[in-house]
Amino acid sequence: MKKTGIDYFVTIVPFLLVLALVLLFFIFPLQATDILGNIRGILNNSLGIFYLIFGLFIFLLSLYMAFSKYGNIKLGSGKKEHSDFAWGTMMFTAGLAADILFYSLCEWMLYANQDRIQSLGDTTLWSATYPLFHWGPIPWAFYVVLASCFGFMLHVRKRTKAKYSEGLRVLLGSHVDGVIGKIVDLTAVFALIAGTATTFSLATPLLSQTVAKLFGIGNNNILTIAILLVVCIIYSVCAYLGIDGVSKLASCCTYLFFALLLYVFFGGGHGKFILELGFKSLGNLANNFLSLATYIDPTGKSSFAEDWTVFYWAYWMVWCVATPFFIGSISRGRTIREVILGGYIFGLSGTFISFIVLGNYGIALNVFGQVDLLKLYTSSNNLYTTIGEIISTLPLPYIAMILLILTMITFYATTFDSITLVAASYSYKDLEDKEPSKQIKLYWSILLILLPIGLIFSDNSMSNLQAVSIIAAFPIGIIMILLIISFFKDANMYLNE
Repeated sequence: MKKTGIDYFVTIVPFLLVLALVLLFFIFPLQATDILGNIRGILNNSLGIFYLIFGLFIFLLSLYMAFSKYGNIKLGSGKKEHSDFAWGTMMFTAGLAADILFYSLCEWMLYANQDRIQSLGDTTLWSATYPLFHWGPIPWAFYVVLASCFGFMLHVRKRTKAKYSEGLRVLLGSHVDGVIGKIVDLTAVFALIAGTATTFSLATPLLSQTVAKLFGIGNNNILTIAILLVVCIIYSVCAYLGIDGVSKLASCCTYLFFALLLYVFFGGGHGKFILELGFKSLGNLANNFLSLATYIDPTGKSSFAEDWTVFYWAYWMVWCVATPFFIGSISRGRTIREVILGGYIFGLSGTFISFIVLGNYGIALNVFGQVDLLKLYTSSNNLYTTIGEIISTLPLPYIAMILLILTMITFYATTFDSITLVAASYSYKDLEDKEPSKQIKLYWSILLILLPIGLIFSDNSMSNLQAVSIIAAFPIGIIMILLIISFFKDANMYLNE
């Protein structure tokens, strides 16, 4: 067993940058918000089209990679390391985190009163369709394309540095061992921390509210921090145990996830509506996929594309720092075609079922007049309270609350298990072991929880959190393009050998 030295620059500098960001929000909250908003505005207005073009390009590229000669490349010799079920559940749970539950329950509400949705006609249909688009083929294309690149790097070329910079070696040569490589890795790690902070900060309040309601206690910052620490302990223990711990937790998370969906589907009394609207929205997505992927308003009258589609593509790009590495690392023995098509099968099936069941149940409550959720959300401007009303309409709502709490905790824990394993790899100049040391994994487990805890005490709106992802994603997008070019150059050399 051999680990050749800690890379202190990539290990310590991100921590200092995160600390500086938290202090900025603490000391100058209004000014920090203005700065973020201004930078986001510049990127949206000048480069929003870049995110849209890149998203469509990645999706088309994934199909080309799967069905061309590159799809036949096997990622390492020997048998598959994991069964299809274990592989699929690890990939699905690692790629989404608990915010899939948060957004599945409320995203349609965020769209329903938007000018863009109103202009399309059937607001019910389009409110159900757009979430499937924003969590659909293009997001999973980001994952499976990069997972194929990293899987090739790790299992075919057998490189021992699990870092973004190493993926550029064929293109940049020895420069990746110098300043350029450090900048690439530092950018990647900082984007990873920004992405995890966005996830935790958006969805954790729903978890703390549900716990407070279930146990009849006050919902405050102390409870939220306690929940974050419990999640941190769970994923730290599993990351400490290694990939077997992650696999077991992923399976547990998947069972709880589908138990929650079945409870809502059968217990809510709107199964027929859920299925029919889901089927119709899938058809609507298929019919309009290209127009949705290329929609932007050149006149600037509507900011829907910038506020949502650009944000989501940026969000997935930030998550591409860790998730594709993890998917690639667990895909030994599979072909690139299997990784891409398997990613779509497992990823899209789980994602679509979540939004169709949870989202369409809320739409049903609104359509049939049981609860005017849109009015409630508009008047309260509180998504978490509105989601609480959705849960309370189910029979024996305490069962639904328990399932929601357990599912969110296991989703968080599974996702951050995989992220911890990947982030810990960045701490080594070279890593010839299969996994980083337990001490380094523990360090990253704690580091990843610091920024979300800090953000709880600052006045962070969803807009601020979105801005962090959009800003972090821009340099990552440039690096991703270079990674893809490097992969094709390396893969062609390999096929010619």
